[in-house]
Amino acid sequence: MSVESEHADPADPTVSPLAHFGAEVRLERERVGMSREDLGREAHCGYSLVAKIEAGKRVPVLEFAEACDRVFPHANGRFVRLWPLALRHAFPPWFRRYVDFERDATTIRTFESQVVPGLLQTPEYARALFRTGRPDSLDDLVTARMARQSLWARDSPPRAWFVLDEQALHRNIGGAEVMGCQLERLLKAGQEPRTVIQVVPRTVGAHPGLEGPFTILSFGQGPDVLYVDSFSEGRTVLDAAEVDAAAHAYDLLRSYALSPEASAEVIGTCLEELGP
Repeated sequence: MSVESEHADPADPTVSPLAHFGAEVRLERERVGMSREDLGREAHCGYSLVAKIEAGKRVPVLEFAEACDRVFPHANGRFVRLWPLALRHAFPPWFRRYVDFERDATTIRTFESQVVPGLLQTPEYARALFRTGRPDSLDDLVTARMARQSLWARDSPPRAWFVLDEQALHRNIGGAEVMGCQLERLLKAGQEPRTVIQVVPRTVGAHPGLEGPFTILSFGQGPDVLYVDSFSEGRTVLDAAEVDAAAHAYDLLRSYALSPEASAEVIGTCLEELGP
């Protein structure tokens, strides 16, 4: 039985890193005689969220961990060190291995056919997208997705290449305001020197990406890693032949796509069509 079994008490600090994080927050808060309201003010959140984090029922954002290290005199940076382990709880078990690879990647090549790639999503877009599946842990899913984007804040962020079908730009996720902010985010990301965004126009018929979205990760040393998305769960692939086939398909996809400059024009046109 998994230590993260649905029948286990989430407040038990031995159940998971998330529960351990919450128990440590409660221990330090009580040690200094601080109320949950006071900690909430320091961490820019409410009493309810502090209570849920302490009970192991919510995944904290990085800013919460930083606030704990700041206000608890005996923390010594412990909560920021524990935070990545607690965050893993928000990812499905089958996705955690990929997240570890993604964090260490020096180059990321992604193809997406239906929606904006997760590493480029705004919080509002991600929330609207996740909400369609009516999950029990919507806030945790959004927190986890946004946390993955911390790799852009590294001193040396990965080189990234995103190819997406034009239809992903026209699918109005979350309404005009949410979609408008998302398209603006794409335009801004495309201006970053280490990021390339290309759009496969709707006029293209068959192309190698029709079988579904995928990502190829490369590293300073070692073989590439492939991630293939699907309906129920994705696959992290290390088999060299399958990774090579995906790399070949990606090269072909880039040949079908518009140039980065022309792609930005398509994104801008989609933004204008949303209206004021």
